Amino acid sequence: MKVILTEDVKSLGKKGEIVDVSDGYARNFILKKKKGIEANSKNLNDLKLQKANDDKIAQEQYEAAQELGRKLEAGKIEVSIKTGEGGKAFGSVSSKEIAAEVKAQLGLEIDKKKVQLKDAIKTLGTHTVPVKLHPKVTADLKVVVSEEA
Repeated sequence: MKVILTEDVKSLGKKGEIVDVSDGYARNFILKKKKGIEANSKNLNDLKLQKANDDKIAQEQYEAAQELGRKLEAGKIEVSIKTGEGGKAFGSVSSKEIAAEVKAQLGLEIDKKKVQLKDAIKTLGTHTVPVKLHPKVTADLKVVVSEEA
């Protein structure tokens, strides 16, 4: 019996796949526990429409991420930190502060988890920080760290 999986089933397949299983396994496990539906013409057509819709949504998200990436790369943010004698910095600039400053200065909303800082910024000057907006889109944001007056 052919079955369309509605969720991932270990050692059988992933959600949305069409698999061929024995009639008993399909009736007693997959259909009973609502892990799949029978692969008839109506359900196959619904699956095709759902995949087309998912592809369209994924493409829109990709294009939105590209647009946000262009805006981030075009702009720069300025952050000031306290410094002591000899330009020694007290504290650092974290990804949370960078995300907050992007919202305040550029008016763009980004998640602090998307800011790919290896270590917190502890020196003055201009730094390039990668921001991963989408699995295929990474933008480089310029962060200017200056001395707090």
